[in-house]
Amino acid sequence: MSLSPSPRRPSRGPRRRSLFASAAGAAGAALLVGCTGGSGSGESGGGPSDAERARARAARDSAELAARYEAVIAAHPGLAERLGPLRDGVVRHAEAFGGARASSPAASGTASAASPSVSARAAGPGGDSGDSGDSGVVPADEKGALALLAGAERKLADRRARALLDVPGELARLLASVAAAGSAHVFLLTEG
Repeated sequence: MSLSPSPRRPSRGPRRRSLFASAAGAAGAALLVGCTGGSGSGESGGGPSDAERARARAARDSAELAARYEAVIAAHPGLAERLGPLRDGVVRHAEAFGGARASSPAASGTASAASPSVSARAAGPGGDSGDSGDSGVVPADEKGALALLAGAERKLADRRARALLDVPGELARLLASVAAAGSAHVFLLTEG
């Protein structure tokens, strides 16, 4: 009997352990932020408005990500069953941040009403000019479309994790939770 490890298939993307570690780190940072905040009464005049702006941006980013999911589902109806639950989660994230509830043609199964050529554009989480030539066009192949969504989810989760230190406790905990969910979505999009 040999004690050498069994051969494994080469992994693509993040490993499950690293996803859980990053989610735990984000949650830990949120708890620290929640514990170090003051009483919240009169610390600074700009505090609540900063938090409100951060919450509004998070809601807007989630709504734009949901629109990207809808565009991918419209362009690739075969992915609807796989992407529908992830898209629904992103819509719930937008609602948690105070965004308006969006009606979803993808969720009701009528995504075929929009043609792929018309719906091939999607708004991604805006504000960062770090897109590498991605003008929001959904790739023609399913693998490329999934990679597009995974990249958008990863970028948004990373931005939310960085924002944890700049917002008050409750919002920091919500951002940490949604960032962890975004990391899980990345895993499901790349490995699932």
